[in-house]
Amino acid sequence: MIRIGITGQPGFVGTHLYNTFGLFPVEFERIPFKDAFFQSEAALRQFVKQCDVIVHLAAMNRHPDPLVLYETNLKLVKQLIVAMETEHVKPHVLFSSSTQEESENEYGKSKREGRDLLEKWANRNGASFTGMVVPNVYGPFGQPNYNSFITTFCYKLTHGETPQVIQDSCVRLIYVGSLCEHIIEKIISVHKSESAVIEQDSVPYDFEKKVTEILSLFEKFKDQYFEHGYIPELKDRNDLNLFNTYRCYIDNVSHFPVKLVQSADVRGVFVETIKLGVGGQVSYSTTVPGFTRGNHYHIRKIERFIVIKGKALIQLRKIGTDEVLNFYLDGNEPSYVDIPIWYTHNIKNIGTEELYTQFWINEWFNPEDSDTVFENV
Repeated sequence: MIRIGITGQPGFVGTHLYNTFGLFPVEFERIPFKDAFFQSEAALRQFVKQCDVIVHLAAMNRHPDPLVLYETNLKLVKQLIVAMETEHVKPHVLFSSSTQEESENEYGKSKREGRDLLEKWANRNGASFTGMVVPNVYGPFGQPNYNSFITTFCYKLTHGETPQVIQDSCVRLIYVGSLCEHIIEKIISVHKSESAVIEQDSVPYDFEKKVTEILSLFEKFKDQYFEHGYIPELKDRNDLNLFNTYRCYIDNVSHFPVKLVQSADVRGVFVETIKLGVGGQVSYSTTVPGFTRGNHYHIRKIERFIVIKGKALIQLRKIGTDEVLNFYLDGNEPSYVDIPIWYTHNIKNIGTEELYTQFWINEWFNPEDSDTVFENV
């Protein structure tokens, strides 16, 4: 088992990486990290001596004073080096740099010089070091106006605001899940090596698009999905990742459950539950009173729960948090809840009659590539 520590664990990439390592409990042990460790020499030293691998993500991305940003990022690198040398440990360090290294701004300089300092530390101590040059990262749960323009676009389009394109450049992008997979593969590769490895790693990007093209796609998601409940056409995995990213900025509490339109005549009631621009699997279940289904989460699938008869409680909890969202649905008013990725979820029959639930799951990727992970809400 490889013991992994992630500086900047509470941040955007750090949270995703920590949760992804949690999918492999046999291979990796996660050593918890808190930002406060950089305020305590003893805590930081205790942290580094527990780790076989340290992924150094902690950094300041934006600040009104560029000099503060530059000095802060270099200070974090120097503190990490001092802690490792004081404890005489030499974990494999992976440093998250940026393609902005090539720019002459203070952020790019801090990344370039920080990578150089860690490479020199590795050479001095016979340690392994991977200096990752990472393209623009996007994905769910980032901070608007901070992590990525994609985060900002998604937030604004789901909160009644209008995004602005400042510069319509062509941007190389990597989904945070792809970056996590790359980091894990790199760790395993270096761990298998019989000698220290020092390398510069140009992390490959997933795709390249103009900013306006991405905004246009998100505007389509807003019109078709957010406003009309229509699952849009998703041409490839990149479209799926962008759509799942967009969905994760919706305020679930105010948006769900969404009431469905009913038409009735002497024969009974007709309800259209889902309109599709993309394939998938439609199924239904019956649940007797008092029983619960689910208690698992997905990292890729798009999933919709529609209650068509009976009374149900649908619960969601974002992985890594304690807040539980409760949605009460009644078949007398057919409605649905869409399940965000990285949210463990369940559905319970809280009525006195049998519960009828319809499910739609998007399975456009390899159906054998299961992404279901069991965890109680």
